[in-house]
Amino acid sequence: MLLYVVKVILFCVYASVCLCSTEGKIILKKNVSVSAVLVFGDSFVDQGNNNYINTIGKGNFLPYGKDFLGGKPTGRFSNGKTLPDLLANALGVKDYLPASLDPLIKDKDLQTGVSFASGGSGFDPLTTSQTSAIPMSVQLDMFKQYIGKLKKIIEEEATNTIINNSVVVVVAGNNDLFLSLPIRRLQYDVPGYANMIVKLVLNFIQEIHTLGVRKIAVFSAPPIGCLPVLRTLGGGLHRRCADKENNAAQLFNNILRQQLKYWATSYPQSRVAVIDYYNPLISIIENPRRYGFDVVDKGCCGTGEIEVLYLCNELKSTCPDDSKYFFWDGFHLSERGNNIIIHHILQDLVNNLF
Repeated sequence: MLLYVVKVILFCVYASVCLCSTEGKIILKKNVSVSAVLVFGDSFVDQGNNNYINTIGKGNFLPYGKDFLGGKPTGRFSNGKTLPDLLANALGVKDYLPASLDPLIKDKDLQTGVSFASGGSGFDPLTTSQTSAIPMSVQLDMFKQYIGKLKKIIEEEATNTIINNSVVVVVAGNNDLFLSLPIRRLQYDVPGYANMIVKLVLNFIQEIHTLGVRKIAVFSAPPIGCLPVLRTLGGGLHRRCADKENNAAQLFNNILRQQLKYWATSYPQSRVAVIDYYNPLISIIENPRRYGFDVVDKGCCGTGEIEVLYLCNELKSTCPDDSKYFFWDGFHLSERGNNIIIHHILQDLVNNLF
């Protein structure tokens, strides 16, 4: 047992990071020590958990996953790798991050992290009542069960070492702003709703901190109004970015950043950071050729204007070269889109957490 703990500690001390990909190589300013990557949230980071629950929000059919290992759909909402895969790889942990509910997951894979995320999830209970996704509160319960499994595999001391040296990523709130805010407008104005969701975020962060997590990266909301579906629904005849949705996302992000900064003052031994997910997407959307994209207002699947989930299926044609498309479907990024985003945020994430 002592030998195992020593191995874990040595791994954490000597792990170093660089991001190598078709987009070039990033040399980080700091060496970092990461034992595991643990992810919570929605479809941007769902690695296939929705395959195992009763929901229509699945991505376990072609053309989803057509560029993944062997061209096999896994439930990831993209043509290939997603943010959790690319981040785990960039942090030197492993090549692919599995879904927590995957029945084939091996004990050794559990020790380096999983995703608890569920497509359609959110902090507002109204959100998951609409989507039948796994609520964030249940994802927290799944994390507790995960800790229990680890303790059975490697005992308590080694488990605590892994959790303490893990990086936790939270990507949620997007479906709350997209799906539930319009319904809640009779109860809340936009600032009131944003404050309500941020309070739920803080409660969530407090819970995972209590369970031993010490490095937490919370992604801000993206420019929701620029997602292809939102352009179609709210961008007018010319499908411009929908200002109302983008303004709500920016307000939420400002409140989130302020409140998390205040929360962090009570826990100086921990590191929590808001990772800017908004401006990198805007930068790419406004300067597509700079990043090698031809199309940033449509997805690769079908017309690219509305298709998402079951509307994006084998019967729909796909674009001839998905590497030229920032979005894979009407809502989610292509693998190359995710890769570019990781290049934007990785140094900031490391600087803030280490």
